[in-house]
Amino acid sequence: MRLKEGDKAPDFSGINEKGELVRFSDYKNKNLILFFYPKDDTPGCTKEACNLRDNYSKLQKLGFEIIGISADNSNKHQKFIDKYEFQFSLLADTEKEIINAFGVWGPKKFMGREYNGLHRTTFVINAEGNIEKIIDKVNTKDHANQILTELGIE
Repeated sequence: MRLKEGDKAPDFSGINEKGELVRFSDYKNKNLILFFYPKDDTPGCTKEACNLRDNYSKLQKLGFEIIGISADNSNKHQKFIDKYEFQFSLLADTEKEIINAFGVWGPKKFMGREYNGLHRTTFVINAEGNIEKIIDKVNTKDHANQILTELGIE
């Protein structure tokens, strides 16, 4: 089942880069930007995460928290964070439980080849836990402004 704007966000928990358990309930009463990305330290994923890093204080002032999720493990996430100095956590979803709950795993095409993979998608979840916005055509170079524009904030 595909999630839609207005749906209740699936409850989730996952292990962050430090090996700590992070729960969706930890962000209760907060606006959350949950961005799913294919792989640590690849060109598009790096641009997207660095753009969110560069706009982190602006997004926080507007009341948003940020979490990134990919199928990479915690050690890879920590190296990615250390290399680019991200201020937000990255959850390791190696079993794809969160990825599947949000419906972002499926068939993809690259250079004529079909395979299953993670679809780069961002969910903006409001303080009540409802999905306010789903962005599946992510502008990796200017993602923070894309989020704000789509929410009607900028």
